Amino acid sequence: VVKFTLGVLSAFGLVFVRFPGKNAVFLLIIAALMVPNQITVISNYALIDQANLVNTFPGIILPLAGVAFGTFLMRNHFLTLPSEVIEAARMDGARWWQLLLRVVLPMSGPTMVAFGLITVVNEWNEYLWPFLMSDDASVAPIPVGLTFLQQVEGLTNWGPVMAVTLLAMLPILVIFLVLQRQMIKGLTAGAVKG
Repeated sequence: VVKFTLGVLSAFGLVFVRFPGKNAVFLLIIAALMVPNQITVISNYALIDQANLVNTFPGIILPLAGVAFGTFLMRNHFLTLPSEVIEAARMDGARWWQLLLRVVLPMSGPTMVAFGLITVVNEWNEYLWPFLMSDDASVAPIPVGLTFLQQVEGLTNWGPVMAVTLLAMLPILVIFLVLQRQMIKGLTAGAVKG
């Protein structure tokens, strides 16, 4: 939810708000897309440790809240929206939040579904950072919990491990199957003319 909200708001600002250095900010976002999460693990761990957030949900969530991909995807979609509709809303006196909630977001459904689904799958499958942040099983997400389940008393009982693995896959599979058409629509929007 945090990543989704930040991605939509930052993309909206980059497209519909006039400020100096807008292109430089976008180039920084593109540069952030090129840096893998694993490179920032040590510095993020030191920062989270200083804030006493190790073994907490905020300690797991905060460093993963970067939204470079979402900002990129939503910005490019917002640029394809008809400028006539945006100008008409502004002439009718729409404030920025009205423009966002009543004009831009209703026209952005499929792209928001694609962004949301990609974000959910990425966060659900994230392993390295939650593994480093959670020594306690009570704050560990499911993939890390599977690791704890495998290491009970030095032996692995594969039946329960496979059952939990299937249960871990099931929610994402169901969400993907339900939202598959909207996701494809969102990712291919603007790719085909006519």
